Amino acid sequence: MVARSSAEVEYCAMASAACELVWLKRLLTDLGCPCSIPMTLYCGKQTAMHIASNPVFHERTKHIEVVCHYIRQQVQSKLIATHYVCTTDQLANVFTKVLPTTQFHQLLSKLGSINPLDPA
Repeated sequence: MVARSSAEVEYCAMASAACELVWLKRLLTDLGCPCSIPMTLYCGKQTAMHIASNPVFHERTKHIEVVCHYIRQQVQSKLIATHYVCTTDQLANVFTKVLPTTQFHQLLSKLGSINPLDPA
């Protein structure tokens, strides 16, 4: 699949994550641990969250593959709730972006690493 925007990429990633969340919820239910509250899916693009929760965006998203719209069904059925994560708090940025030193060390500490050069 070739994406036309970063929002589309995030939206399709949300759909993939939603599939995994639904599978985990069913597994936990089968193991005797049912969960009645919506599962939380964190997202770094507000546009992708709006696409997932608002069917009015259809005209702008009709080129997105149907498979990716799975997340919209899960959000509308209240099985999954999406929440925004600000770019400065996105832990994956440690591995994917060049960051200012202070933000880099802050995110490293959230990951449990104090000194990236410490072999221990």
